[in-house]
Amino acid sequence: MGVALCVLIALTTVTSRKVVSGQGDGGRLEGTWDVLLTPRNCNTGDPLPVPPIRELINFNSGGTMLDSTSGAFPAAKTPGHDVWSHVAGNTYEYKFKFLNIAPDPNDPTKAVLVGWAIVSQELQLNSTATEYTSSGTVQFYNASGVPTGPIRCSTTAGTRFE
Repeated sequence: MGVALCVLIALTTVTSRKVVSGQGDGGRLEGTWDVLLTPRNCNTGDPLPVPPIRELINFNSGGTMLDSTSGAFPAAKTPGHDVWSHVAGNTYEYKFKFLNIAPDPNDPTKAVLVGWAIVSQELQLNSTATEYTSSGTVQFYNASGVPTGPIRCSTTAGTRFE
């Protein structure tokens, strides 16, 4: 009876952890990734005439992530704070938000919020979980939450950092 009860408790705990995290077998994506982002024309898919952007992305257990990019001067934006989920098979999706900041014109020792951006991507992980590709969009907003400019598109290629 004691062994059966221990097995039942262990199985319940493992099942509960998977349900709570919402990731199922999505843990294959967890870890740190070197990423190259290519801005693209949303209508044609062609790369824009700008250099690709290097990023580091950490996919954490439980569906959170952190994005750091070389695409903007660090004092002008925060790291991206994100959520991700396992869709099915090798498909994942993620969304993150970063804040755009600038020096306060009245006090250059302080910063003011000038807006933010929300990035949404769908990701395809390779079978060995060592590389991925993704595509998606970014929308910029002003400090009042009003969208500014058109939605922009990009693709990424990630390699696991080990």
